[in-house]
Amino acid sequence: MKNKPSLMLADVKKMQAAAEAEAIKNKWAVAIAILDDGGHPLAISRLDGATPLNVEVALAKARTSALSQRSSKMFEDRVAAGRISMLNMPLLPLQGGLPIMVQGDCVGSVGVSGVQSHEDEQVAKAGIDALGI
Repeated sequence: MKNKPSLMLADVKKMQAAAEAEAIKNKWAVAIAILDDGGHPLAISRLDGATPLNVEVALAKARTSALSQRSSKMFEDRVAAGRISMLNMPLLPLQGGLPIMVQGDCVGSVGVSGVQSHEDEQVAKAGIDALGI
């Protein structure tokens, strides 16, 4: 049986703080969702000015990445290339969700919504980078 790393509360808090700091530094009103590898919420924050819809979109982007173990942008790119059948899958094909990979295993994901999709991903990446993995 394989042992698999998992996120601890301290890891989640570190990622959340780093992602929030990146958004605040850029004056971006976003929602940030951190999920475990099964797509279950571990932390959600809605910065001042972000909408309730931003929370739902951040969760969907993060869920897409956690369950697929891929960036949500990968699905956006495939749909843009004409693979519209992907729109019938239970995922959100919008950039801004990233898996958290540790030693080749997905341990969770970060999803962000509220600004341009590439900026959402920038915030998510800042959170993951805080882990130093």
